[in-house]
Amino acid sequence: MAHPILFDPVDSPYLVPFDGSFKLRKSPTDPSDNPGKDADIAALAHAIEKLSKLQEKLYAHDRYSVLLIFQAMDAAGKDGTIRAVMTGINPQGCQVYAFKAPNAEELDHDFLWRGQRDLPERGRIGIWNRSHYEEVLVVRVHPGFLDRQKLPRRPKDLAELWAERYESIAAAEKHWARNGCVILKFFLNVSQKEQHKRFLERVTDPEHFWKFSSTDMAESKKWDAYMDAYQDALAATSKPWAPWYAIPADSKHYMRRAVAEVVVGTLKQLRVEYPSLPPGELAELERVKIELQAE
Repeated sequence: MAHPILFDPVDSPYLVPFDGSFKLRKSPTDPSDNPGKDADIAALAHAIEKLSKLQEKLYAHDRYSVLLIFQAMDAAGKDGTIRAVMTGINPQGCQVYAFKAPNAEELDHDFLWRGQRDLPERGRIGIWNRSHYEEVLVVRVHPGFLDRQKLPRRPKDLAELWAERYESIAAAEKHWARNGCVILKFFLNVSQKEQHKRFLERVTDPEHFWKFSSTDMAESKKWDAYMDAYQDALAATSKPWAPWYAIPADSKHYMRRAVAEVVVGTLKQLRVEYPSLPPGELAELERVKIELQAE
């Protein structure tokens, strides 16, 4: 069965292939072709200008929605990237959700329920800071979290559960895409060395104390387990209708530029236009224009 074609994935060296062959440890965290901070900042500003115009058309056209999903290890720069890329976007056409640990109501539903609930409306850009992918990432690294989920069945071999969840995720995203949701997923690929450098900055600057959690370092010590979880999740769920991009994140300026250019390159493909008015309304506009010009 053909997949729902809303766009062609942007030609990028960071596009996660659709054949399951992705190897995270071969993906760069700091690209060798980075043109430098000044060039990255200029390119980001250019992309934001284009994105602002595309978002206005998207909102007026009111047929498609856009969902940007950000996943990463702590200190990779999700918050800063969301803030930088969305600068200049009309807040009326944008909504941001941060996925925290599920609450009691969410645990009484299947793991995709809260994502379905928080999908962006037509014409709007939705941004998810973490997402339903936490259920095959942090829960895989900490399988004890499954105890609170009251699952009706739990395979003895948890590899079966993760495979089932990959299948459910891909199917849900395919359904969303069929209904006009443009899905772009970004893994901000930071190295552990850079992560620890940023941790050190946070714990030595009083203005950044609030950014550091006591669990951050403990989670970093599970780095290999997280890398395995990310590799498997991205390899299993990067699809033409919902591609993953593993963006190098050791350089924040390059990362933000790369994300913005993928978003712009995708939205440019959508056939979004300002709505046309019927002849009667156009005639009324002309009458009002003449009246105003005569004042």
